[in-house]
Amino acid sequence: MDNYYCVIMAGGVGSRFWPMSKTAHPKQFMDVLGTGKTLIQLTFDRFTKILPAKNIYIVTNEIYRDLVHEQLPEISDNQVLCEPARRNTAPCIAYANYKIKQENEDAVIVVAPSDHIILKEDEFVNDVKTAMEAAAENDWLITMGIRPSRPDTGYGYIQLEGENVYPKDNRLYKVKTFTEKPNLEIAKSFVASGDFLWNSGIFIWSLKSIMSAFDKHLQEVDSLFAKGISKYNTPEEPAFIKETYAVCKNISIDYGVMEKSENVYVLSVDFGWSDLGTWGSLYSIREKDKNQNAVVGENVMLYDTQNCIVHMPKNKLVVLQGLDDYIVVEQDDILLVCRKQDEQKIRQFVNDVKIEKGEKYV
Repeated sequence: MDNYYCVIMAGGVGSRFWPMSKTAHPKQFMDVLGTGKTLIQLTFDRFTKILPAKNIYIVTNEIYRDLVHEQLPEISDNQVLCEPARRNTAPCIAYANYKIKQENEDAVIVVAPSDHIILKEDEFVNDVKTAMEAAAENDWLITMGIRPSRPDTGYGYIQLEGENVYPKDNRLYKVKTFTEKPNLEIAKSFVASGDFLWNSGIFIWSLKSIMSAFDKHLQEVDSLFAKGISKYNTPEEPAFIKETYAVCKNISIDYGVMEKSENVYVLSVDFGWSDLGTWGSLYSIREKDKNQNAVVGENVMLYDTQNCIVHMPKNKLVVLQGLDDYIVVEQDDILLVCRKQDEQKIRQFVNDVKIEKGEKYV
């Protein structure tokens, strides 16, 4: 277990979850589920069941440093990797690789977002342990694949190839293809085929395997971080990282490494997963009334309304009539009313608001 490490990615803004999630206080630092713990706290606690807390690193934007320490007071400064700019997932993983390399070259690492929902935690823990054991034994880049429950256009998909390849667990397959978020017709065909899984964005690999993959497929990023080999875990690290991010390309680990590598495998899992990336994903796990409305707010009155998610401030009186399949959210001085089927447009709404109404609303 001392060789097991975790990298939690916690730098995103969560714009598809606007207006609840905003730049100053994104969703990973919020108690979205009403459990008394924020999403990043739930994620951290989940991984402490698998590996030592001292082996958990948080990669976040530097503007969230204080929020991370406030919500996870048990971690050290060295465990918080602060990015000076958002450059997608590949650079943040490269950064974490070199930090961990300084400590343990035999590390096996699980990389996960900070804002996922896992309803079956015991199964999650067992599945991650299975994948980490497989990654320790083989030169494999492993991702977690979720058996799709519907043809969702908000997720990437992973196609399985052939039979399982791991004698200890018959759910581990070689990956044939990755597909970015498809349109509805293609998503329907994926689900009908039975050969496709949702891409969870949770990765497991040995440090040696992922660094070899970076060297082969994303050398331009890897070489930037390699230049600081003598500066990690020293007072020179922040200045070096600032310089590096200024010239580092914006690229995802999926596009930069996973889609180009031959040694990519997927563990087919079912641990009650949601990436909580959209209001629709929150709707899917919320309790609903007899008309299939998921409501947060003590003074919400609904008439002829069904299949909606309504999220209102505690004391706000809201009366809604005649809505079907809508998102209705109020947060601070912002009211959003949007069809659930159009929730992928929320990111565009946020961009438009930023341009036309100013930064204070986003």
